[in-house]
Amino acid sequence: MNYSFSKHAKEQIIRRQLSYRIIANTIEDPDSIIVDEQCVKVFQKVVIENNIKYLYRVFINHCKEPSVVITCYKTSKTGKYED
Repeated sequence: MNYSFSKHAKEQIIRRQLSYRIIANTIEDPDSIIVDEQCVKVFQKVVIENNIKYLYRVFINHCKEPSVVITCYKTSKTGKYED
C-alpha cells in the first residue's frame, strides 16, 4: 500500500516516541483492520516491547491517493480493542 503521513501523524509519532518501523509493519501486516468511518480504516497490531504487550493503532484515510496516515498511537490496554 502506498501511503504518506499527515503533519499531525508525524507530530504524534515524535511526541509519543513511536517507531516508524513498527507503524509500517502494522500497515503492511496488521492483526486486524477496523472500518472506523467511511474513508478511515484502523490497522491494529499487537507488539511486545520491553516485555510489555502493546497494541499499535494506525488510522488511515484510504480514500486519498496515496492513502494518508491520519494519526497513530500505542496502548497497553489491549483488551479494550481486541476481540
